[in-house]
Amino acid sequence: MKKITIGLIGLGTVGAGVAKLIKSRRVYVRSKFGVDLELKTVCDLKVSAQVLKSLGKVKYTKDFNDILNDNEINVVVELIGGLNVAHTIIRTALQNGKHVVTANKAVISNFGRDLFRLAHEKQRSIYFESAVLAGVPIIKTLTEGIAGNQCSAIYGIVNGTCNYILTEMSQRGLSFAEAVRLAQEKGYAESDPTLDINGMDSAHKLAILVSLAMGKFVNVKQDIHTEGITHVSAEDLKYVDEMGLAIKLLAIAKKKDGAVEVRVHPTLISREHPLASVNNVYNAVLLEADALGDVLLVGKGAGQMTAASGVFSDLINLALDNDPTDRTWIGDSSEEIEKLDLKPVEEIETEFYIRLMVIDRPGVLSRITGILGECGISIASVTQKAVNKNSVVPLVMLTHTACEASVRKALEKISALKEVKARPVAIRVERL
Repeated sequence: MKKITIGLIGLGTVGAGVAKLIKSRRVYVRSKFGVDLELKTVCDLKVSAQVLKSLGKVKYTKDFNDILNDNEINVVVELIGGLNVAHTIIRTALQNGKHVVTANKAVISNFGRDLFRLAHEKQRSIYFESAVLAGVPIIKTLTEGIAGNQCSAIYGIVNGTCNYILTEMSQRGLSFAEAVRLAQEKGYAESDPTLDINGMDSAHKLAILVSLAMGKFVNVKQDIHTEGITHVSAEDLKYVDEMGLAIKLLAIAKKKDGAVEVRVHPTLISREHPLASVNNVYNAVLLEADALGDVLLVGKGAGQMTAASGVFSDLINLALDNDPTDRTWIGDSSEEIEKLDLKPVEEIETEFYIRLMVIDRPGVLSRITGILGECGISIASVTQKAVNKNSVVPLVMLTHTACEASVRKALEKISALKEVKARPVAIRVERL
């Protein structure tokens, strides 16, 4: 029977779930897969006596070097989160000849290329299924399930917190602030939800998906145009619903004519599209594959056992691999598959939903449409949502396909009009 000895660094919510699965399903894994998963040592700065007791004979330490330097441990599971310390742990583990399992999207998206090269040099593997959709097997799907396909597009709802907030705003009419507080109360959002609501969490995950699906390594901060959901109001959700549309925070990548565009932002999609029905903390990724066609994966994107499931699956797959030294990065290499240029966001063309808060006064609409026309933007529809002379009212427009740069230029000019009393809201539309 094949055996792997595990050192677990990070015994927080997900780490405790992983430890629980290893202990409770050890006999099951032995019986079904013929491999033995032994958790030898866990590391965390502070662990409750109750959690330690539940681990049984597992060794506990506060110093992760005790795990990294233990010759009996051949797999290190890194679950502390964050960037620099976690990067050091993963790098040192590889240098010491250990395989790595991690759920750390920040480390993989920022340092993945160098870590994969190190893994290749040391003939070791890095598994990271839970880095993107928690336990939903998007990584294995890309690297094995559809390995013979080329992906031309990715559309992902990859942040459960934002999806929950937008769902509550849409279905219950909550304000953004109210929905955030509710998400925090239910444990779906951190006390500081910034990385979720500003889109950066989604950008990290998109960078991983693009490297796997399209063979392009992108810089999260420099290459991915990222917007969060803080400017989306309950009124916007109501207005777009009347148009037969829904708002989702989408991570989008498209490959065409030797270039790839990568962006994260609130996006309008048809209410009839399957992605529109993915609500609450559920995540989903739609892949456009050339041979298979469209592939849609859906599942919970948050929760202790959800993420722990992906880590546990990685451990089993690593143990089952007949020769893990022969496959140093699940299904791919540390080099780019093909040369792809990055398409600047200013050159991207989409339809736009635009909401303006304007003074209800004769001539205002004509001045606004005049500016749009000067910038080459054609209007598909326009609606004034209230009539209250000389008061501020919402003006909602839907454009035909327009260039990003032109829309930005037009909105800058419109913002300067004295009749416009708030920053314009512009949300891109994708016709999936």
